[in-house]
Amino acid sequence: MEQIIPFSRPYPCRYGSPVLSSVDPLIFTIRYFTYCMQCTFCNDHCCSYGVSASVLDIERILARADALEAYVGVQQDGWFEQEWEEEPDYPGGFSRRTVVTERGCIFLNPRGRGCMLHTYALEHGMDYHELKPIICAVFPCAVAEGGVLCTMDEIEEHSVICTGSGPTVYEGTRSELAYYWGEALVGELDAIQRSLTGPAPRGLPLPPSGTHRKARKKHRVQKT
Repeated sequence: MEQIIPFSRPYPCRYGSPVLSSVDPLIFTIRYFTYCMQCTFCNDHCCSYGVSASVLDIERILARADALEAYVGVQQDGWFEQEWEEEPDYPGGFSRRTVVTERGCIFLNPRGRGCMLHTYALEHGMDYHELKPIICAVFPCAVAEGGVLCTMDEIEEHSVICTGSGPTVYEGTRSELAYYWGEALVGELDAIQRSLTGPAPRGLPLPPSGTHRKARKKHRVQKT
C-alpha cells in the first residue's frame, strides 16, 4: 500500500458503515480487465472462494429465500457457513462466508457464467444492489482498517489473472463507489485522480477487442 491520501471528511456508506476516511492511490494506477461477463479466460475465478457477507447482505438475501431456493437450486440452510466473524466495518458488525462448492461460491452459476443473485435481480426487475453483497459489487476495491479505500491484496500483488490491462480499478468501480458512498465521494476521488494522473474518468472505455492474454499459472483469489 502506498502512502494514503486523507479525505476532506469521512464518507459513511449509505447503510452507515463502512466509513471511508482516506484512499490508497494505487486504485488510480492499477488496471484490470473490468468487463467480467465479456471475459473469456478466467471462468469467474474471482468468485471461486466465496465471499464474506454482512448481516445486512444476509438479511436481504434471506428475505427472498423461497424464490431464491428455486432459482439457485440449493436450500437456504446451505448458502452460508454457520460461523459468524466479527467485522466492525461491515453493516451489522459481523459477517458469514458463503458456502463454497466445487464450482465456487454457492451463488455462482454452476451451468454458466456469473452471479445468480445478480442475474435473479435483473430478471425480476430489481436493482441488483438489493441482493448482491457490497464487497462483490465494489470488487476489486476493498476497505482496509481505518476506513482506507484500497485494492484487494491480490490486485496489488498482480496475482489476479485479469490485472495489467484495461481501465484502472477506480474507473472500473467508480459507479459502485458513487452508489454506496455518494457523488461527493467520487467528486473528491476525481479531484485526487486528476491531481495524480490527469483528467478525471468520464465513463469506462470500450472493452479491448479479441481474447485477453491467458494466465501462465492458476491463482487463488479469496474475497475477504
